[in-house]
Amino acid sequence: MSNEFRELLKKIGSGTHTSKNLSRQETAIAIKMMIQEEATPAQIGAFLIAHRIKRPTPAELAGILDAYDQLSNKLSATAHNFPKTPVVFGYPYDGRSRTVPVSPLTMLILAIAEVPLILHGSDCLPTKYGIPLVQIWQDLGIDFTKFSLPEAQGFLQKTGFGFFYVPKHFPLAHKLTPYREQIGKRPTLSTAELVWSPLQEDTLQISGFVHPPTEERFAETFKLRKTENYTTVKGLEGSCDLSCNRTAIVGVSRRGQEFTRLLINPHDYDLNGHDLTLESPTQLNQELIKVLEGKNSAITSAAIFNGGFYLWHLGVCSSIESGFALAEEMIVKLQLRDKLNYLQKAALSFSS
Repeated sequence: MSNEFRELLKKIGSGTHTSKNLSRQETAIAIKMMIQEEATPAQIGAFLIAHRIKRPTPAELAGILDAYDQLSNKLSATAHNFPKTPVVFGYPYDGRSRTVPVSPLTMLILAIAEVPLILHGSDCLPTKYGIPLVQIWQDLGIDFTKFSLPEAQGFLQKTGFGFFYVPKHFPLAHKLTPYREQIGKRPTLSTAELVWSPLQEDTLQISGFVHPPTEERFAETFKLRKTENYTTVKGLEGSCDLSCNRTAIVGVSRRGQEFTRLLINPHDYDLNGHDLTLESPTQLNQELIKVLEGKNSAITSAAIFNGGFYLWHLGVCSSIESGFALAEEMIVKLQLRDKLNYLQKAALSFSS
């Protein structure tokens, strides 16, 4: 048992009236002691549930991210002179269970526009047990679970598309996965994962959220970490996917500019519809393939809405309307299918 960790645990787990927040440095120490298994399983479980009940402060989230940065090996964008700023998308690691994700189509649209992309995630995780990003890409013919970190780096350099697969690329952090099921609740690590970047260099981070207080914590955490370029998205199930049946709420921070709020209503662009209910991985894959083949799909409008928004938001198109038009053109001309074929072939040369 670690007495040092015990004192940190006592500080946050003493109850409503006597518990105290940890400092950024204390949190980083606690997370490193858990990841490196210096704390006992009982201590780790107690910390994770106590921290969830208390709710993390921005300083504590910053401490979690500091610990992740110190203990992980990351991808790098310096080896390739990308024409545009790399973008890291933060999606919940425990996946989607209620609505069909269109993120793979969005990523293909952005890849065609030569926007460097980095995703990160794990396998099917508690407590949601949703379909994770890595499984969706596996079903599309690209298995990022087979990439070593150098292979993932090579794939990023060749294609401008990166996937940081935590179980293989950051196994220390992955050791804490069983605790998610044992405590029966998402730990605060799940919140930190949405704003963590597996890229060494400064980048543009796009993070999904559900509840407004989470976005407020994100903003303060980014400020503490001196991250000035970020976007927050009130997306479907906490993802970066914009909904087709309600106004999208997006927060934008850029270096040297005031934080701004975007409200994007799909109805204003005749792209409204319904967010398709997720029934199974097979159904999801079938709908994605329909779009890739230029056939009518229940998620075509969602693909145009999301792809067009991000084309405009990331500076590829000068207006959101031209973004929608370009996204639709890419789909009609089967460019998404061709880009996926290119990525599939590239993946075969890198996977071990």
